[in-house]
Formats: sequence, structure tokens, C-alpha cells
Amino acid sequence: MKDATARLAGAGLTLAYDKRTIAEDLDVAVPEGSFTVIVGPNACGKSTLLRALARILKPAAGTVVLDGRPIADWPAKKLARTLGLLPQSSIAPEGIMVADLVSRGRYPHQSLLRQWSREDERVVAESMAATGVGDLADRHVDELSGGQRQRVWIAMVLAQQTPLLLLDEPTTYLDIAHQIEVLDLCARLHEEGRTVVAVLHDLNHAARYATHMIAMRDGRIAAEGDPSSVVTAELVEQVFRLPCRVIDCPETGTPLVVPAARTRVAAPN
Repeated sequence: MKDATARLAGAGLTLAYDKRTIAEDLDVAVPEGSFTVIVGPNACGKSTLLRALARILKPAAGTVVLDGRPIADWPAKKLARTLGLLPQSSIAPEGIMVADLVSRGRYPHQSLLRQWSREDERVVAESMAATGVGDLADRHVDELSGGQRQRVWIAMVLAQQTPLLLLDEPTTYLDIAHQIEVLDLCARLHEEGRTVVAVLHDLNHAARYATHMIAMRDGRIAAEGDPSSVVTAELVEQVFRLPCRVIDCPETGTPLVVPAARTRVAAPN
């Protein structure tokens, strides 16, 4: 394991679905207090790794450790108070209202001795406000657009109030303005002290927001570290098969990938 002090880490992970191996012998550590982004081409194992770190997928070999303890040994409710997960595809119960779905994020905090409280109401309201879905509280989830539903699911995860957040493609279905809103929200949560792990497709978004990046290719980790050391023209071509230039973003100074121009075919005379 690369970092024994990391709060969430995996050692010697082999990840598979049935008999199909997706990734083999992975060592990964999520730095405490980081905004870690996992990038890579389609089908490289990004989401599979995130599912293993969240205990949704049991590794075929190796161990995921949370706070020094194998994650498999954690009681379900305690794990849900520590780690929140936004999966890639979420299905809401038929007919459920937005406020009711977001309220489910508070279930890990309930017990026989602690029933629904004003604190729960406050957290649910704040979570919906933070994701811009407060005015949808009384709408049915299945009436919403894809982007609206995505923000409702993010609100539910926020309502869990966990110190660790794992987000699998949180900007799916969102237009560019809402993508930035969601990523700004993730950055704010990170600045407030949460450890955030996200799978993102957009390499420029990843470089802009991440404090730590993991680049994957063919089920293996090709590079990891701070974005300036990971996002280089050489690595982008190696991992994504994309010739490009990498320049400094004029807004943030973070790496910005500019794909090489397509060679135009000369028009016939």
C-alpha cells in the first residue's frame, strides 16, 4: 500500500465482474482531505475502482481499508455515516417526491433513540438549496429532467453529511453551467474539510478542481499526483491516445488540454 496513513486505500486489488477481470493488482491511496479525481478513457476501470472503494463491489483479491480497518468489516449504518456514494446510475422509487428522496440521506443518522428532528429538516433544506433543487421539493422525481434528477441525487448524498464523498460522474446529464455549479460545490465541500473522490470524464475539469489525480488506462494506474505532474501532453497521448498541447489555463493557471488540430483535406481544384 502506497500510503498507510491514507484514510481510504486499497492494496493488491483485483476487480472483476463474474469471470471478466477489469483491473488487477491495484494499489491506491486517497490522501486525507484531498479532492481526488480519477480520469481515464471509457472502460478503463475508473467506476469499478470507485465501486470497490465504496464497498459496492467486493474485490476478487486484495483489501480496501477505511480508517485502518478493512471496509468489509464495517457495520452498514456506521459506514453510511462515514462514506457517501453517488453511483453512476440511480433509480428512484416510483412516485417519490424530491424532498422525500433527499430525506433518505438522513436515514443513517436515525435510531430508536434518535427520530426525525429539526436538525434533519435543516440539513435536508440546506442540501437542496446547495444543489439548486429547493424549488423542486414537492415535485415527483420521475417528472424531472435528467439534469434535475442528478442534482437531487447529489442533494441526497450531501444530506448524509459524511466526511468522505465518492461521486461517480457527478456532472452526467448536466449542461455546462450546472457542471461548473456542481464542481464548485464539490470544491467548497472539500475546502470545508471533506475528502472528495470523483470520477470525471472531462480532463480539463479534473485538472481545474483536483488536488490529487489518478489516471487509469486498461485497468492499471498510469500516473497519479498533483494535476500539474499528471496532465502533460505525453501522458494525455499515452492514456487517451490524443495528440495535444497542454497550456496554463488563463483563469486558474491549472493545466488546460488543447487537442491538436485536425489536418484538413485540401479542396479539389
